[in-house]
Amino acid sequence: MDITVTISDIDVTVLENDLLSINDWVQASVVGKISNCKKRMINEWRPKLFADPAVESIPANDNDFITLVVARDDYKNRAKREEG
Repeated sequence: MDITVTISDIDVTVLENDLLSINDWVQASVVGKISNCKKRMINEWRPKLFADPAVESIPANDNDFITLVVARDDYKNRAKREEG
């Protein structure tokens, strides 16, 4: 997924006052957010999967774990949870 962010010239000036590279900062911020979200998702779903007698095995790999979670009928992403 490509995401574009538009900021004003003054915002660029403000960011460049503190940052060596706006792009590097944005990229690192996104990587950090993904890492935090991944940890929360795994911590939320690990006990649910352990408690589910229908689950026979749980992947040790984070990406495979997440693939298992999102394939479940009871999984809802944030937008779906907000819908009610």
